[in-house]
Amino acid sequence: MRHPLSFVRRSNRLTPRRQRAWDAALGQELLDIPHGERDTAVADDFRIDWKAEFGRDAELIVEIGTGSGEAVAHAAAQAPEKNFLAVEVYRPGVAQLVSRLRREGLRNVRVANVDATEVLDKLIPEDSVSEVWVFFPDPWHKKKHTKRRLVQDSFVEKIARVLPDGGLWRLATDWSGYAVQMRDTISASPAFTNVHAGQRAGEESPLTAVRLEDLDARSMGKTPEPLPLEEAIDDVGGWAPRFEGRVQTDFETKALKVGRRIFDLTFVRTPRS
Repeated sequence: MRHPLSFVRRSNRLTPRRQRAWDAALGQELLDIPHGERDTAVADDFRIDWKAEFGRDAELIVEIGTGSGEAVAHAAAQAPEKNFLAVEVYRPGVAQLVSRLRREGLRNVRVANVDATEVLDKLIPEDSVSEVWVFFPDPWHKKKHTKRRLVQDSFVEKIARVLPDGGLWRLATDWSGYAVQMRDTISASPAFTNVHAGQRAGEESPLTAVRLEDLDARSMGKTPEPLPLEEAIDDVGGWAPRFEGRVQTDFETKALKVGRRIFDLTFVRTPRS
């Protein structure tokens, strides 16, 4: 059985303007990746020499689920000495990103319009990435859909393979249930250590605040069902302070506007025995 996809392809039709941006960037900022059995899969025999691709040997940061690329474009402009790989399946978002990269003259970003698991399995060598970013992945609210969430045991293993000892995995979400799943799933892996374990717990925890007012339900226009204090308290914590390298995107601004809280997590690759 195939692992369920963590995404649903929305309309991939490009406007004429975005199609021109796509065509101009293909083979340059936009990686020309031959497809496998699906259009989001990578051909089994295809590989990329990242040093040759960027024309230099530099630190590589991978952002998974980059959307229209606000975060990665900002980070690339702030850190021209680093290389960035943006992974996104939604073609209009990719077209918007590559157009921005060309407009701003950002030469240190490459974009892969394929499934992130395919990139991790086939295109990223072991121990070759300094950081992996997963910011605001699809939360799949309904219980029957949580199996589609990106951050699960099998995905943790894939990230562990590409990060060297001491490499960082940064995550963020605006949904408390997914935040807990991320924290607990990655913490359970011997490959990772929560950099902020035990921090921002109790009444200082954003999770406690969400539970006390049922902010997730309130933000969706549902009747909130707040928990009493003794049940709402988050005794585990482990939430990171906001990552300074993550610019506030339009998506995050909208989440904050409707009352949701942002959960940041940072994990470090533990030394291999």
